[in-house]
Amino acid sequence: MPTRTPGKVLVQTDTSPDGRIFGDNVPVDKPLLIASDVDGTLLGPLEVLSERTIDVVRRVTEDGVPFVLASGRPPRWIAPIANPLGLTGYAVCANGAVLYEIGTDRIVAVHGLLEPQLLHDTVSALDHALPGCRFAAERVGESALDPEMRNFVIEPDYHNPWGNHEGTEAPRAEVLGHPAIKLLISRRGMNSDEMARAAREVLDGSVDITYSTNTGLIEVAAHGITKATGLAEVAARLDVPAERVIAFGDMPNDVEMLGWAGHGVAMANGHRYALDAADEVTGPNSEDGVAQVLERWF
Repeated sequence: MPTRTPGKVLVQTDTSPDGRIFGDNVPVDKPLLIASDVDGTLLGPLEVLSERTIDVVRRVTEDGVPFVLASGRPPRWIAPIANPLGLTGYAVCANGAVLYEIGTDRIVAVHGLLEPQLLHDTVSALDHALPGCRFAAERVGESALDPEMRNFVIEPDYHNPWGNHEGTEAPRAEVLGHPAIKLLISRRGMNSDEMARAAREVLDGSVDITYSTNTGLIEVAAHGITKATGLAEVAARLDVPAERVIAFGDMPNDVEMLGWAGHGVAMANGHRYALDAADEVTGPNSEDGVAQVLERWF
């Protein structure tokens, strides 16, 4: 069971017959803005959208309520999720570093670019903390797949937990030689929890560490750039107060967003940090936990 966190009410008070798990401060008012993480949250364990999830998200948008994807994914990985859901509005990408407009395939805003000197300094520190690690850089242009931009550049032997089917291999000097929206670090033989602890011991606070998988990959972002800052920008553009926002997530990179939203919902399959940050815990992604909550109103 999740633990109680100061300032949060998080008590598992009921499990309904269809598997819903409620906290004791479930909101009554219909949300005016909904944000959801993608992997481990909106997608099921096989990384597909269920018909139940597709149906409820379409009902949300048909009712005039914006539904925002808030993901660590780069913009080029958004369309396969957005298209079946019928989403054309904003997506918060790269853990808040990029605001992307789906329907126009336009990068609306970029925040907290990691400049080459900061990349080099960070890598130098991490080489000592995580010997044998490999690096990759995520970049962004004016659209999801800008033909003028090499979006994802990786070192030789970089291990991608989602498969080594993309990325331009290049020497480290090239990986670090251009501004990036995030730096990714992989290391075989360690999980992401262990990597993050080691990395935080040697970094000086000029960057933040997070992760969306526990399979030996961590991500570096500019200090203060999170999904929460990205979602706050969307809410401001749409004139929606934070207290009327519901956000869903499952991993450490969702923690700030779950805390910022008026009602933060963690998945039952989520990391303990997400569970502790949330106001409510819903069912796991294998049981359409996002849909379980949204069906209260839609």
